[in-house]
Amino acid sequence: MKKEGTKLIGQNKKARFNYTIEDSLECGIELRGTEVKSFREGNISFPDAFAEIIKGEVWVKGLHVSEYVYSSIFNHDPDRPKKLLLHRDEIKRLERKVTEKGYTLIPLDFYLKDGRVKVNLGVCKGKKMFDKRADIRDRDLHRDMQREFRNKLDG
Repeated sequence: MKKEGTKLIGQNKKARFNYTIEDSLECGIELRGTEVKSFREGNISFPDAFAEIIKGEVWVKGLHVSEYVYSSIFNHDPDRPKKLLLHRDEIKRLERKVTEKGYTLIPLDFYLKDGRVKVNLGVCKGKKMFDKRADIRDRDLHRDMQREFRNKLDG
């Protein structure tokens, strides 16, 4: 994901564990003045954030952008829904996917790209408990293999 000219602000690891990601899409986000400064400092929280399509527009809800510390009384509302910037055909494609059973839109990453805040929006399906256990088992096996490989190189 790390490309030239991008700076990762936040990553939703909880979403990657709880959902299988079918598709992802880069989109812009509509922010007010002090929200951009808070984003740049990384003062965001989005463990339970999700996106929904309302009247042909995509909105992110559950995204908390802390107030900018050095601002005056004209600060932003930290929990207001934020509009995502997508093309009309992309929104229609997402809407068709979401109307299928079990799919939801989850923001996976927030990052700066050429000075603009971008969102990596994932079309996700919830995992069952046995899927999560299988992921944990695979992760542990991979970690053990890495450890053995490292020990053989050192020893």
